Amino acid sequence: MRRLTALLGALFLAGAALVLPAPTAQAAATHQVLMSGYAFTPRTLTITAGDTVTWTNRDQAPHDVRTTSGPAPVHSPMLSKGDSWSHTFTTPGTYGYVCTVHPDMTARLIVKAAPAPAPTVHRHPTSAPPATRPATAMPSSMHMDHTTRAAAPAASKDPSPSLTVSAPATAQPAVDPQDTASAIRPLNPLLLLTGVVAGVAVLCLLLVGSRSAAAASRSDEQGPG
Repeated sequence: MRRLTALLGALFLAGAALVLPAPTAQAAATHQVLMSGYAFTPRTLTITAGDTVTWTNRDQAPHDVRTTSGPAPVHSPMLSKGDSWSHTFTTPGTYGYVCTVHPDMTARLIVKAAPAPAPTVHRHPTSAPPATRPATAMPSSMHMDHTTRAAAPAASKDPSPSLTVSAPATAQPAVDPQDTASAIRPLNPLLLLTGVVAGVAVLCLLLVGSRSAAAASRSDEQGPG
């Protein structure tokens, strides 16, 4: 049961790793700045690079937006009452701006660098442990045989005349397969025939030599008479 639970848990984690989406980058936001009472509200605004700022004029007098400091120049058109103008800031830094019609209207905008996107992690499913087969019950006959074998060493301690000790098997010398093959290999018929011919020739030479010796001895005996 525990192994089955562990197997199901591993499969669940593998499926969750494949289904869960990768983390996405933070979406850009839009911020509002009101021109009201001859002032910018808020006077200080902190945003992230990629965000958009929208200025809306609520006064009767016209206003505009012009940077006096910062990493990039920004200048809006003149806005009448109820008009709006938006700008997206992509360069981090601190921007100071004013209304050119009313120089006392000043404000500041802080643009922070966008955080780096989190790296995508590829998750691989973990391999589930192999399911093991449950142990089967041992037959009674095998159990008795196993019990008898386990009790055999204890019984051998009792000196009994019926105890038979088998002699250790002697090591057989290694036989080279090539020697066996050469012993079994039949003789070449041509070599056998050559040997027979040589033997016959030797016998003929011996026979001729003995006859010549006999003839010579006979002629020597007949000569003096």
